[in-house]
Amino acid sequence: MKLIIAYIQPDRLNPVKQALYARKVFKISVTNALGCGQQQGYVNVWRGTLREVNLLKKLRLAIAVNDDFVETTIEGIIEGARTGHIGDGKIFVLPMDECIRIRTGERGSEAIG
Repeated sequence: MKLIIAYIQPDRLNPVKQALYARKVFKISVTNALGCGQQQGYVNVWRGTLREVNLLKKLRLAIAVNDDFVETTIEGIIEGARTGHIGDGKIFVLPMDECIRIRTGERGSEAIG
């Protein structure tokens, strides 16, 4: 079992979801995030004042998958999120020791579904 965490541009969420759904990956958690990487933000003039914005809006996807779906999920995220520009995002793959479905008490691979 793996936990896949991806940071993507907010406008790429629908293409990523469609690419994942086409690959039979349906369980996904999405949260708002702020961050910066290589793009390092931008400078903005607002009401005559110079503002440096270096924490940009991103979305954080968390997807728990069985080992069979790791590459499929990564390919779907890349297909949906890639624009070819700096700031497309990052994907992290972490080992997951345990998963428990609260409703039934199932554990492990069966709990992920």
